[in-house]
Amino acid sequence: MDREERREAKALVLANLRRGQRWPEAAVHAGLWVSDRTLWRWAQRARREGEEAVLDDGRHGHPSKLRGPVRQWLADYCRAQPTSSGHALQAALRERFGLVVSVSQLNRVRAELGVRRPPQARGAPLDGPSP
Repeated sequence: MDREERREAKALVLANLRRGQRWPEAAVHAGLWVSDRTLWRWAQRARREGEEAVLDDGRHGHPSKLRGPVRQWLADYCRAQPTSSGHALQAALRERFGLVVSVSQLNRVRAELGVRRPPQARGAPLDGPSP
């Protein structure tokens, strides 16, 4: 199910819940397999913020942590040490700024900045040279 299909399914679930349909039937009818807790959160958020807030999946992660001077430091660090692993970058960021950011989020930001880690060179085969 792609993003647009999932949005449509969420909208259908919310519409069915508003009409009084029970959550299991509403989810199955929309083709979603989600918990009752998830459906309850969607319904609460739709009541608070409007249905559009629920339909906007948004991006996961913490991009707000990686702005301004932190983002500049990250770019400078990656350019100075291009072979540094995501875990090493994560530790350096924690040490320097006290921020905890997932490696996957760091890798997304590195890609946005154009400072991806170069692929590792492959070593010689373990069994010796190939025939």
